[in-house]
Amino acid sequence: MLHQKKIVVILPAYNASKTLEQTYKEIPLDIVDDVILTDDFSSDNTVEVAKRIGISHIIEHNINLGYGANQKSCYDKAIELSADVIIMLHPDYQYNPKLIPAMADLVANNVYDVVLASRILGKSALSGGMPLYKYISNRVLTLIQNLLMNQKLSEYHTGYRAFNAEVLKSIPFQHNSNDFIFDNQILAQCCYKGVIIGEVSCPAKYEKDSSSINFKRSVIYGLGVLRVSFSYFLHKLKLYKFKLFRSIS
Repeated sequence: MLHQKKIVVILPAYNASKTLEQTYKEIPLDIVDDVILTDDFSSDNTVEVAKRIGISHIIEHNINLGYGANQKSCYDKAIELSADVIIMLHPDYQYNPKLIPAMADLVANNVYDVVLASRILGKSALSGGMPLYKYISNRVLTLIQNLLMNQKLSEYHTGYRAFNAEVLKSIPFQHNSNDFIFDNQILAQCCYKGVIIGEVSCPAKYEKDSSSINFKRSVIYGLGVLRVSFSYFLHKLKLYKFKLFRSIS
């Protein structure tokens, strides 16, 4: 508990057996009430590692449903467990779990509705091993997204986020994509709802065992980001209605 708020960490996992234990060991369990891992039909022993290290809630997909579907399972379970603050952390050890208290505190104290851990704010993305093409595309896409969605965020593409659970209950994330673009869709929905989004600086950490999508998937993801941002822009101007935002009040 933190400020009488229940804190739940979710770990959307796929072939994370090599980095899962290291990630889990650095989660501050003195303030985190529950940890949820969803395994998206990994081909390695991610589930066995999760059981051995004592993760309290493990969800196994019988087929590979996709990164977005993985998050949906996690969020649904966290809401079922009556979480007040839900923190999504990739179990590939690209992000520092020691930031959880700071992120959770900002949400639990109602300073922000959503907190993003940005690899760009601290200027450590490239020195931390982020490939140059990913850094450039990250910066270009973020610039376009800020212009189209009237925001001032440093990064939309982080896999480390803290949510007020009430925000997740109020947006139709279950209708979002099951693929990587889910991350951008849920942030666009938060922006459309007008929630207050804050950022903390997070050191980047790319290692040989850390997961990463390849160049082709990165291009597909980038095109999807542009589609989401332009959809937001057109919907906001009432030029066209998109399902992504239709039921958000």
